[in-house]
Amino acid sequence: MDTRIQFRVDEETKRLAQQMAESQGRTLSDACRELTEQLAEQQRQAVSHDAWLTEQVNQAFEKLDAGQAAFVEHSMAKTRMAERKANIRNRGHG
Repeated sequence: MDTRIQFRVDEETKRLAQQMAESQGRTLSDACRELTEQLAEQQRQAVSHDAWLTEQVNQAFEKLDAGQAAFVEHSMAKTRMAERKANIRNRGHG
């Protein structure tokens, strides 16, 4: 079911926005609808990412609780991360 969104802007803002939308071959309503749809998609992606991150954290704690976690000292973690970054940078040069 479609719903109507209403909001207020001053006349000058509306006039300028309509001119810009029309110069792009669309109506102001089309532009507002597209922006609303883009915002909704960004929110869907954020929710999806949050769910993925929560799952990753839960898996890490399950691994820890099961005694399957391997801890790495800070200096070793920094070295491994530097190596990974270097490998990623070098992929484009190979």
